[in-house]
Amino acid sequence: MSTEMSNTVRAEALALAPVSAAALLDRQTAESAILQTIDRHGGEAGCAAALAQEFGEHPELVCERMRWASSVVGLLYG
Repeated sequence: MSTEMSNTVRAEALALAPVSAAALLDRQTAESAILQTIDRHGGEAGCAAALAQEFGEHPELVCERMRWASSVVGLLYG
């Protein structure tokens, strides 16, 4: 994992994280979910691969989930 993580990587990881889109996340909770998801998938590249696989299998769900994750990351990380 790089020292400085991009918001795109954060959003990808958050989209994969087992967190409800209805949850009100603060930065600490989001960061924990993001880091755990990156670790679970073996790094940033593993997250990107897992998201691509989910997108291929469930595009209608992943698009909405990614929009949510991007919105949360934008609010929390600017």
